[in-house]
Amino acid sequence: MTEAPGSAGPNGTAYAPGTPCWVSLMVHGMAATQEFYGELFGWEFRPGPQQLGAYVRARLDGHEVAGIGLLPVDRHLPVAWTPYLASDDVDLTAETVRLCGGTVGVGPLVADEAGRLAIASDPSGAVFGVWQAAAHLGAGITGVPGSLAWNELVTRDSEGVAKFYETVFGYEREAVVSADFDYLTLHVKGRPVAGIHGVGGALPRDRGAHWMTYFEVADVDAAVTQAVDLGGHVLRAAHESPQGRVATVADPEGAAFSVVRTRR
Repeated sequence: MTEAPGSAGPNGTAYAPGTPCWVSLMVHGMAATQEFYGELFGWEFRPGPQQLGAYVRARLDGHEVAGIGLLPVDRHLPVAWTPYLASDDVDLTAETVRLCGGTVGVGPLVADEAGRLAIASDPSGAVFGVWQAAAHLGAGITGVPGSLAWNELVTRDSEGVAKFYETVFGYEREAVVSADFDYLTLHVKGRPVAGIHGVGGALPRDRGAHWMTYFEVADVDAAVTQAVDLGGHVLRAAHESPQGRVATVADPEGAAFSVVRTRR
């Protein structure tokens, strides 16, 4: 599911195009959300970039790992974790998204000296971000407890949307050979960076196609218990998977995410 713990990119450089490099959450209550994730993952928070309004970057042991921003009061948008996929040219990527049947909802726009971004959706409606790094490369560390472990697109069928992502980001794919498991792994330069899970009719009607963010934890069961104690709730109880023990929970505002203890 994930690589060994590492830094933002090879030797501190930017992430390779197509690689999930950041995750961000837009919420209604900044203080309560920071308290929840700070307690759960040990995050500390610093403000910025100012271009994004009320926005903070979560830090873990001195490394930036995620962003949390405030939703405008007049915008009734779903509260959900959004992955950002790296790009060398966000304008070109945005145009390719449109040409391939996707939609660009925000941007491209400049986020101060940090970089340039766009927020888009694929033809199935799943929302993702595009990030062209400048001063801010993305997550400074991954694969350790409290940091990003994996990103997975949950959709009706993997094949139906895989060509979109292959064309836009140049992914190579590897299918899981199984009669009852519809899954593709997306690769950049020969390494797995994300997955597409086709769930057919099991796709939640209230969410539709969506990207699921996985955070690494030291103990899945303890993390689930703590999430509930902090006001979250369980969406799928802890269970064993080929990648390790995993569970899906929601924070107090309803944003779903998974916690995993990756088998190494």
